[in-house]
Amino acid sequence: MGGIFGVVSKDDCSLDLFFGVDYHSHLGTRRGGLAVWRKDEKFQRVIHNIQNSPFRTKFEADIEEMKGHLGIGCISDYEPQPLLARSHLGRFAVTTVGVVTNKEELVKELLDNGGAFLEMSGGEINQTELILALMNTQKTILDGIRYVQSKIQGSITMLVATPEGIYGARDKMGRTPLQIGIKKDAQGTILAHCLSFESFAYINLGYKDLHELGPAEIVYVTADRYEVLQKPQKEMKICTFLWIYYGYPTACYEGVNVEAMRYNCGKYLAKRDKDDNIHPDCAAGVPDSGTAHAVGYANEAGIPHSHAHSSNTHRPGHALSCRQTRSRETLSPT
Repeated sequence: MGGIFGVVSKDDCSLDLFFGVDYHSHLGTRRGGLAVWRKDEKFQRVIHNIQNSPFRTKFEADIEEMKGHLGIGCISDYEPQPLLARSHLGRFAVTTVGVVTNKEELVKELLDNGGAFLEMSGGEINQTELILALMNTQKTILDGIRYVQSKIQGSITMLVATPEGIYGARDKMGRTPLQIGIKKDAQGTILAHCLSFESFAYINLGYKDLHELGPAEIVYVTADRYEVLQKPQKEMKICTFLWIYYGYPTACYEGVNVEAMRYNCGKYLAKRDKDDNIHPDCAAGVPDSGTAHAVGYANEAGIPHSHAHSSNTHRPGHALSCRQTRSRETLSPT
């Protein structure tokens, strides 16, 4: 899996970007990356391996230098990203989440037409670089995104940051989510917009829900507004594992809360077991994402909810270690 986050602000966006990406740490364990369009009219990018330490530890020194009004970032399970580009489409940064199942076929097609790729260690082609290469065959960024949607098999949700704003595109079957948040001050003046895989990431930063993209929908977001460039298609095949395992408990997809979905899954499993004359002694959640399932099951079945094991939520790279550290700092006396 993986997670992506982008923000366009009337002021400096760096802290919102930093924490917005950090809140996606539960979705990936290998790499994190940030790219910001700075006031000196340059993209600055930083990518780190986060396998042995949390996202925050690796990036907190970098973020002091990454001041700008616009940026994107990601938590990735495999390839390093975001990627920066300068082409006939202009200067932009790209980050993606998903899987291209016809990757080798598309790489061959581009190589046969004179294209070239930078190999990663092990000889693999960076999947996000493939997306960038496909985009560059078209006349505009919007045409490039549409072309990507038409060519790939699998699922790619993406953010494309330009100096003026951010394009957001949900994959054509809606398997992975993309949502827009809006931040206002006390007088109702719009301060910023963001694009996020997980809704809870921007709620924690003072944004409110504004719009959830549908399958294949493409939007363009600035600090003041968002514009729909391609309307969503009706057919959807969202990944249900987002609710069951990947999603953070306070996240919502298609208006349905993750924790509520897990609780109801356990509840209806207990109803089925009653009909099948199954009578367990207790219910336990394994791993932590199974806790709400177990609580729902136990409450419906009228049996105890127990802890079958103890997990170390402070291990390096675990998202909770980042959030708990922030909480301690926030609550500590001055």
